[in-house]
Amino acid sequence: MALPSGPDPNTLFPMENISRLCFLKNLVKHPNIIVGDYTYYDDFEDVANFEKNLKYFFDFTGDRLIIGKFCMIASGVEFIMNGANHLSDAVSTFPFAAFGNGWENAMEGKTYPFKGDIVIGNDVWIGYKAVIMAGVKIGDGAIIGSHSLVTKDVEPYAIVGGNPAGLIRKRFADRDIDRLLQIRWWDWNADKLTRNIQLLTAADIDALEKANTKP
Repeated sequence: MALPSGPDPNTLFPMENISRLCFLKNLVKHPNIIVGDYTYYDDFEDVANFEKNLKYFFDFTGDRLIIGKFCMIASGVEFIMNGANHLSDAVSTFPFAAFGNGWENAMEGKTYPFKGDIVIGNDVWIGYKAVIMAGVKIGDGAIIGSHSLVTKDVEPYAIVGGNPAGLIRKRFADRDIDRLLQIRWWDWNADKLTRNIQLLTAADIDALEKANTKP
């Protein structure tokens, strides 16, 4: 009898009798939220309403939240989208045009700052109540500490924390990080993942490279 090849990535609740944790891609409906396989979201209060964590997320801004595969998103994580931005190089930061009544033309010929999409790589762990700002890119394998405020890009396999978040350390030596980025184990098919699952919970990158050469 063949062994199962891991949980079904198309299942909303992959853990039996646990309804606070879901595979996020099966929950989100908004076209500007893009999530990879096996990425899970855990929420102590309302797992069904993930979009509440995207602040100032307005359709007219057109920005996206892009999350890779095998990410771990803890309860209370927030994403501050571009709708939160105000003018910072003008005399006033006040959004006059939003209130109309003679102020409608305050932004004529001007635009509010747009910092780009929030892009999170693969195998990224985002801790409890971390905040990710608009335009931030988080590399594969990174860890974001609890209660961190992430205001700038995070390198692959970096551990960051604090307010604002700064580098605590890298998870591996630079050479090994380059090797892991070449292996891209998160793109393996389910059978290959299952056969090599113990390598993914170890630190033998040589063995992982060997496994990567096999189908």
